[in-house]
Amino acid sequence: MVATNRSDIVKSITDPNKVWDVVIVGGGATGLGAAVDAASRGYKTLLLEQADFAKGTSSRSTKLVHGGVRYLAQGDIGLVREALHERGLLLKNAPHLVKNESFVIPNYEWWGGAFYTIGLTLYDLLAGKLGFGRAKHISKKEVISKLPTINQKGLWGGVVYHDGQFDDSRLAVNLAQTALEQGATVLNYFRVVSLIKDDQQKIAGVITTDMETDQSYTIKCKTVINATGVFVDDLLQMDKPGKKPLVRPSQGVHLVLDRSFMPGEDAIMIPKTEDGRVLFAVPWHDKLVVGTTDTPLNEHSLEPRALEEEIDFIIRTAEKYLTKAPTRKDVLSVFAGLRPLAAPEGDSSKTKEISRSHKLLVSDSGLITITGGKWTTYRRMGEDTINKAIEVGKLTPKPSVTKDLSIHGSKLNVNRNDHLYVYGSDEDALLALVNENAEWGNKMHPDMPYIQAEVVWGVRHEMARNVEDILARRVRSLFLNARAAIDMAPIVASLIAKELNKDAAWEKEQVASFTALANGYLLEPYQAKPIQ
Repeated sequence: MVATNRSDIVKSITDPNKVWDVVIVGGGATGLGAAVDAASRGYKTLLLEQADFAKGTSSRSTKLVHGGVRYLAQGDIGLVREALHERGLLLKNAPHLVKNESFVIPNYEWWGGAFYTIGLTLYDLLAGKLGFGRAKHISKKEVISKLPTINQKGLWGGVVYHDGQFDDSRLAVNLAQTALEQGATVLNYFRVVSLIKDDQQKIAGVITTDMETDQSYTIKCKTVINATGVFVDDLLQMDKPGKKPLVRPSQGVHLVLDRSFMPGEDAIMIPKTEDGRVLFAVPWHDKLVVGTTDTPLNEHSLEPRALEEEIDFIIRTAEKYLTKAPTRKDVLSVFAGLRPLAAPEGDSSKTKEISRSHKLLVSDSGLITITGGKWTTYRRMGEDTINKAIEVGKLTPKPSVTKDLSIHGSKLNVNRNDHLYVYGSDEDALLALVNENAEWGNKMHPDMPYIQAEVVWGVRHEMARNVEDILARRVRSLFLNARAAIDMAPIVASLIAKELNKDAAWEKEQVASFTALANGYLLEPYQAKPIQ
């Protein structure tokens, strides 16, 4: 297994004379995809992330690997075809994290069945050999058998189609590991504070600060890639102060409910809600994720918060379709993510009209910026970005190999009834930690499946540095049940402190800061209860 000890990784950036081929700023889906692509082609690759991998938008998705049924309705055939192709590659390269999920569109108009069956048949045809299964019309009786809690009043029937479902931040962690295995240097908690330019005002490197030690490093390189998602304009301002913003954030919110609201294995897709967006209700890690919204915002942050009207909209829409209507009390967690949409030209402010396809831009200085896109197309975005870096940095051309590159942890036929399946081929090594300390085999909370060994594994092999890294992104407790996550924080802090030689004051501060953060995922404040 490749070394993931932070101090060892940091050593590789201490030589001030080393010239990297590619420096990537941003450790979300796009940056990690570019790092895997560059390193697997043999380029000297460094990725720097100011927080944790997938801390922003990349851990806050609807958990779908999909072509985008909605883009088909908008006539964007090229985008849908590309995404469906990438969906198939992702299932092939990370089968432990991606699964084929069936979605039901309930029809409450007599014409709905034929209308959606025709559209979704085209969707399947666009996937070609990498299809997930054909769409078909089903009777009212079949809809009810698949979705026993569906509102039956006025129901005519439904359409079943197939798309992918995955765990977003687990994939991000596995991509970081894959990049390391391919020879990249990958570091979280490293902030780029300025760009270095040569006499011709071309980018020649970056200055970065280790957020844990406050030490700064000067990095020389041939190309810099700005893959910072909703933060792209921050780096563009460093490059050219006063530049017009490139992206406009749009917020998407999801509510997490108990599976009793929709106990079957199928997901629901509502093709048209009152605000014109689609709404999904998707089973995920034994809970139900319902979303999303599309709210234009004027500012971005690392911890966006759901607006009251977004929460009300999701509850109100779910109420129309489910016999058991969710209330605010039923919400186990609410999470918000910001999509980096290309800022509209002129005065169009409707985010639904702003392109979801990715865009590559090269500044006069040679700074390469990649923006837009979505998780499903992360690999293609990485490939396109490195192709551009070869051109800009005059690197020796080498072909991309990621179409057939297995992602770390890749394993066929995992047992999805055991929550440890997300570790794929690492599962046995993780369980072997219990031989080192039998207590690590114990669960950390009666309502959650996670065991102590997962914390130790996350610190030793997945570059987790604090309580939030573990409870939000290595295990998904914060997103699935924020109250349980708050209860788990003390034991997680204690386990990390032993691994990283931190003192009691650090533990106390970690628990306090995580509790404050996790309360932002709840609709009512919550104080930790001692775990029995």
